[in-house]
Amino acid sequence: MAEQVRAIRTRQAILSAAAKIFEERGYQASTISEILTVAGVTKGALYFHFQSKEDLALGVLNAQNQNLPLPERASKLQEIVDIVMLHTYRLQTDPMVRAGVRLTMDQRAEGLDRSGPFRNWAVPVSERLDKAQLQGELLPHVDPAETADVIVGAYAGIQSMSQALTDYRDLVVRVSALLRHLLPSIAQSSVLASLHLGESRAAEVYHEALLLAQEREAAGALS
Repeated sequence: MAEQVRAIRTRQAILSAAAKIFEERGYQASTISEILTVAGVTKGALYFHFQSKEDLALGVLNAQNQNLPLPERASKLQEIVDIVMLHTYRLQTDPMVRAGVRLTMDQRAEGLDRSGPFRNWAVPVSERLDKAQLQGELLPHVDPAETADVIVGAYAGIQSMSQALTDYRDLVVRVSALLRHLLPSIAQSSVLASLHLGESRAAEVYHEALLLAQEREAAGALS
């Protein structure tokens, strides 16, 4: 058990170091030697967990997609808002998520498959739009798959702009504005009036998700 715990901590230390270097320097300019120095581990320890720099980058990309659980809402459009707001909060506060987004948006990352995060965003959004359509939440013209891609693409642009201008300090403000502009084009007016889109929603959703995760963990320990 002690060895297993040590291995988990080593892997996390390597991922955290890789996230720091990737965020600061980008994929192409980052080196294994820099990551080793920051992680404080041997080359053998690193290669035990990750076979290459690309493998490390994929580990960071996957880490950003380990979302906290969110409770179901009566409104599926509210669930989409909450998914977006939760990611926004984590992007502002979690270095691993920031590094994952930096890699996702790094067009100079030759040889690195950056498509995963976009798909991992589009699929749950599209699924909820399908359900929202069945519940009568959407305007008649909405195509769920197309709209999911628009939401993901628009968010990618907004977060990139916020990173460049303020290092994400104004991200919640920009995301709230994005939702206020985008949702009226897809939502029935009666549904739109009930949605919580304010800037405080990001922190509210994060703490709610954290509490839910803790409750599930406690329930799992008791079972």
